Amino acid sequence: MEIQGKIIAVLPERGGISQRTGSEWKVASYVIETMEQYPRKCVFEVFGTDKIAQMNIQVGQLLTVSIDIDAHEYNDRWYNTIRAWRVQPYDPNAPVAATPEATPFPPAQPAAAPMAATQPAAPADSVTSATPPFSGDSTDDLPF
Repeated sequence: MEIQGKIIAVLPERGGISQRTGSEWKVASYVIETMEQYPRKCVFEVFGTDKIAQMNIQVGQLLTVSIDIDAHEYNDRWYNTIRAWRVQPYDPNAPVAATPEATPFPPAQPAAAPMAATQPAAPADSVTSATPPFSGDSTDDLPF
């Protein structure tokens, strides 16, 4: 998934030592604001010292950010993680590629032809019913 917009905030880096592996880790968080009629803001993360340095994201940059969204559970609560895996300068002239995300529904299939009536229709003035009018006590289990 991609988000295009302007970086409006660079949040302080977080880091620590992994209890499982004992290695050091760093995460940098950024706020991007979309350039739509009704702008939206999104916080995303870049994980790893090398990726943080490679992406070199600064306030005011116009970027296209490729992200992955994941969720995890902690103490019976769920939290989303939005992690960037690629950052590119925003190009307003770049053609928008048709991706499966952009077209989530397949084209509509033509409707099947209705089945032909098995009996000819009776004239409107001679309508007679083969079933008696509804009496309230039906033996079938249909809800109508």
